[in-house]
Amino acid sequence: MESIRELYRIGVGPSSSHTMGPRKAAEAFLQKNPSASGFRVTLFGSLAATGKGHLTDKALLDVLGQERTSIVWHPDVELPEHPNGLQFDALGPDGAVLDTWQAYSVGGGAIHSADAAATVPKQVYELSDMTAVMEMCLRTGITYWEYVEHCEGPDIWDFLGEVWRTMEAALQRGLSTQGVLPGSIGLKRQAWSYHKKSKLSGSGIRQTGLITAYALAVAEENAAGGVIVTAPTCGASGIVPATLRYLKETQAPTETEILHALAVAGMVGAIIKQNGSISGAEVGCQGEVGSACAMAAAAATQIMGGSPRQIEYAAEMGLEHYLGLTCDPVDGLVQIPCIERNACSAVRAFNQAQMAFLSDGTHRIPFDEVVQVMKQTGHDLPSLYRETSTGGLAKAYGSRTRRAQREGGC
Repeated sequence: MESIRELYRIGVGPSSSHTMGPRKAAEAFLQKNPSASGFRVTLFGSLAATGKGHLTDKALLDVLGQERTSIVWHPDVELPEHPNGLQFDALGPDGAVLDTWQAYSVGGGAIHSADAAATVPKQVYELSDMTAVMEMCLRTGITYWEYVEHCEGPDIWDFLGEVWRTMEAALQRGLSTQGVLPGSIGLKRQAWSYHKKSKLSGSGIRQTGLITAYALAVAEENAAGGVIVTAPTCGASGIVPATLRYLKETQAPTETEILHALAVAGMVGAIIKQNGSISGAEVGCQGEVGSACAMAAAAATQIMGGSPRQIEYAAEMGLEHYLGLTCDPVDGLVQIPCIERNACSAVRAFNQAQMAFLSDGTHRIPFDEVVQVMKQTGHDLPSLYRETSTGGLAKAYGSRTRRAQREGGC
């Protein structure tokens, strides 16, 4: 299994698969063809269907240059290995193709080449499923975070320290910024308001209000193109930091304890990425928000002092109750329903951690089976529910908007 460094990526939103990944691919292609007179980038499947709302074209043009780059959109055509396919062509002065490269943006900002052997990340974990890791921990007496350190090396804590600082910075910016998010919807930022009201509310509503505000803050920063951490994706980037921020305020863990929790969450996300998927275009939002909920629930249980079994149970609940969740962003923007889903999932992750902590960790369906079910369920979903904005809420909103325009409404 690959390093959690491949899961936690610091970058600019709004989408890890549609913004960060294509930008990374364009940088690699430009480095290989620095003398090309021009470039043509063809986007396929989900990249083409929601690329404009996700700012895919802007990410590509920022790297390759607006004057010498053309973008071709093919939303109804998919390359064979993944719905997020793209092809780069380097052009000579006469328009002749000098070099061609096909790649896939597979989620979380990761890029796989059509020549898979050229892009296989280094595998640093000997064990690649939760059951095997849990049994090893129970047998040897070590914790999940100790296993992460064993596989990653002691410098993983410096990396996770930077991850946590970036998460907190995004959260703080989101709490202090007001106004309307960019894009066609005209969606108002709400984190500031939720935070203020929660501070003035009674204890019964304060917990939900604060966790909600923290998740909204990061998700809104992502939607505005701010710097965030994929956890495991841009679209689900608010869930882990919101949960940890609330625990930091209410349980006063040390920074070391927070980094240990981030390590556990990263391991959970890496297992899902290895054996399932974190790509909304491949398996729907269950792979993004569902995975993030599992990561956050595991992290929270770690901070609470939960056992390996309780942490596995929390992660299992986090993913299980998002099975079948569709990815249907309105107008191709990472805003509706994405931002609210971050808030709801963060609240749920905290509650699931409490539930797992109150139990002895015993349950009937193991985390690894839920990952396999999630993967199969995602593949069974029609493409209109996998980040193409052609079904679900996106279709309903689009139909209503077009009807209002025809009737002279607003």
